[in-house]
Amino acid sequence: MEKHVRKLLTVITEASLERKLLEDLEQLGARGYTVTEARGKGHRGKRALDWEHGANIRLEVVCDAKLAESIADHLRARYYDHYAMILFAHDVEVMRADKF
Repeated sequence: MEKHVRKLLTVITEASLERKLLEDLEQLGARGYTVTEARGKGHRGKRALDWEHGANIRLEVVCDAKLAESIADHLRARYYDHYAMILFAHDVEVMRADKF
C-alpha cells in the first residue's frame, strides 16, 4: 500500500467563527475539511457546550505543507489577536494522495 505524507492542520477556536473560517479555507485552496464540536480547558478557562457563545470547534484540514503554512499564516494574522484560537500541525500518511 503506497502512502503519501501530508500535513494535518488542526484549528481549535470559537464556534462563532465557523462560517468565516470555512470561507477562508475555500478561498485559500483547501479541498476539504472536517469540523467537530470541541470542549476543554486552557489558559482562557473552561469551554463547554452548555452555553452557545462559549462553544468551540475543532477544524481539521489535510493538505500539502505549503497550503498548511499558508492557512496557518492567514489565521494567525487575521484572528489570533481577537479570538481564542490555537493551531497545530503534524505529518500524516494518506493512502489516496489525489484527495488532498
